[in-house]
Amino acid sequence: MAVFYSGVALFLLLTLVAGLWRVLQGPTPADRMLAAQLFGTTAVACLLLLAQAFGRPHLRDVALVFALLAAVTAVAFVRRTWTVREEDDAAD
Repeated sequence: MAVFYSGVALFLLLTLVAGLWRVLQGPTPADRMLAAQLFGTTAVACLLLLAQAFGRPHLRDVALVFALLAAVTAVAFVRRTWTVREEDDAAD
């Protein structure tokens, strides 16, 4: 079963190539941010798979920290990028 988990983790790492391409070529900042979120989600999934495959429960804690950091990063990006300006409120 460890070979299966390792193979799935390797497949997930290969999907990051598509995400890296989107980060580099993304037409909008939102596309780039979603691709960066893909990195965080894939890292969490890979760590959970490797923790199960090799019997290393401390990797689950690292995966939890990555998940929290990814959520905070997404919120920070949204607050910085999509702020409502006072002129826009006055126009509505």
